[in-house]
Order: sequence, then C-alpha cells, then structure tokens
Amino acid sequence: MEQSQISERSRGVALILGASIGVFGAHRFYTGKIATGILQLGTVGGLGLWWLYDMILLLTGSFRDVDEKRVWNWWEPGPGQASPGASSEQMEAILFELDAMRSDMGELNERVDFVERVLARAKDREALPGH
Repeated sequence: MEQSQISERSRGVALILGASIGVFGAHRFYTGKIATGILQLGTVGGLGLWWLYDMILLLTGSFRDVDEKRVWNWWEPGPGQASPGASSEQMEAILFELDAMRSDMGELNERVDFVERVLARAKDREALPGH
C-alpha cells in the first residue's frame, strides 16, 4: 500500500475514541467525517450496529477518513517508517482485545436473554386469572 493512500489520522486514537464514545460518532468526527458523525450521534451508533461495523473496520485497518485514505497507522509514523504494518506485539494486543470484545458480547447476550426471560414471566403472570 502506498504511503499516499494512508491517512495522517491515528488508528489508535480513532479506536480509543470509537471504543469509549464511538456510539456518539467520536471516531468519525476525529477522521473528518462530520456528516456521518452527526448521523451516528443521532442514532446512537445506528443502535450499536453501525458502531460495531466501524469498530471492526478500525481493528482491521479498513476504516477510511474523509479523504478516502485508510486509517492504518496505530500512532504517528516515525522517521523512516515508510511502509505500514503492525508488529507481532501489536497483533497480539489486537487479538487480545478482540477476544475481550467477544467475551463482552457473550456476556451482554446472556444479560439480554435473562431480561427477556424475566419479562416473559411477568407477562405470563399478568395473563393468569386473579392478577
């Protein structure tokens, strides 16, 4: 990939913004995508689905800035760093974060299932005679 196709924006910063307040479009504002940032702000990250899609793009290095350049470099490129790429330590950190995200999503799924069961029981109790 040519250096001219790579954004000057930091993928690390975009990912931190996205992970912390990304449902409000913070990572999109950072990368210059103001209009879609406002849309994410108004829809709370497309009810979380658009936000999740953006997080996957950021993690894989496929997210693009307002100039359609890939947000690739994790931090500011140093002198002599002509070609983008992640070291094995960075890849391990990414994989660790992905595993943590999978675990969090599984836990969230269990919580949603529990709430659905509780609501279903409450609805069944209301349907019983005498309540």
